[in-house]
Amino acid sequence: MPRLIESIKTYTSLDERELLLLQNAAEKKIYKKNDVIFTEGKIANEIYFVEKGCVRLFYNVEGNDKTAFFYTEGQFICAGESYTYNIPASENYQVIENTEILVFSKKKIEALLRQAPKLEIIGRIAIENELITCQKVIASFVTKSAEERYKDLLNTQTYLFQRVPQQYIASFLGVSPETLSRIKARVYKKKRS
Repeated sequence: MPRLIESIKTYTSLDERELLLLQNAAEKKIYKKNDVIFTEGKIANEIYFVEKGCVRLFYNVEGNDKTAFFYTEGQFICAGESYTYNIPASENYQVIENTEILVFSKKKIEALLRQAPKLEIIGRIAIENELITCQKVIASFVTKSAEERYKDLLNTQTYLFQRVPQQYIASFLGVSPETLSRIKARVYKKKRS
């Protein structure tokens, strides 16, 4: 769990006892490409941390998957509203390549917090990350065209284009795969001119 420890160290330092408690609270799970980690309708009682791999967040809209976000190494995943309010979730999480995830159950987190209150930072970081992610996605759709969103993704998360199937990227950008192809061609043509 070195990636998790490094992530936490940017917020606070941990002593040997806290590190051991953290290791004992986490369960490492390995998922194969296309496995679903969590499905809508369930109540979230876990927080996930991506050690290695890529996960997509998607919603089922009238029988169609709509990709909302991609999580990669070093990111927390949490169906925040469901986890916090104990209500059924509307989101789904699916791995899109072989993925290693650290899983923290709500029970283990509660026990961990009793023993090491400083580690409440895990829940706080996870919830803050979800909030920031949602704000960025909303702002992107409100203020930018599909082509601008594509360019932003290309400039900030180029690696996704090697790791994520094009139909998921198109869905994330809010366009059809055919429209994405046209956008890519236009952007490429502008770069060459």
